[in-house]
Amino acid sequence: MPAPTTAHTAETLTLWLTERIALYLRRRPSEIDPAVPLAEYGLDSVAALSLCGDIEEDFDLVLEPTVAWDYPTVQALAGHLLEEFDAESGAA
Repeated sequence: MPAPTTAHTAETLTLWLTERIALYLRRRPSEIDPAVPLAEYGLDSVAALSLCGDIEEDFDLVLEPTVAWDYPTVQALAGHLLEEFDAESGAA
């Protein structure tokens, strides 16, 4: 059962995204700056699709496959996920 949406914060999502992206890019999380566009680190479409799958699996959110390009930094993506959680909790 997923954690309640109130457990999600910009900080926890940024940490989760940074760790996951670092794994795909074979880097240490400390090397990923949340304000730098992911494309600058070499995030490709395969990794972006995998990231979407991880978000769907871990957070039960279905996102467009282009989300990593629409929200090109960890910070932007974390903010978008928070908006999605807010929208879901408002619809519940």
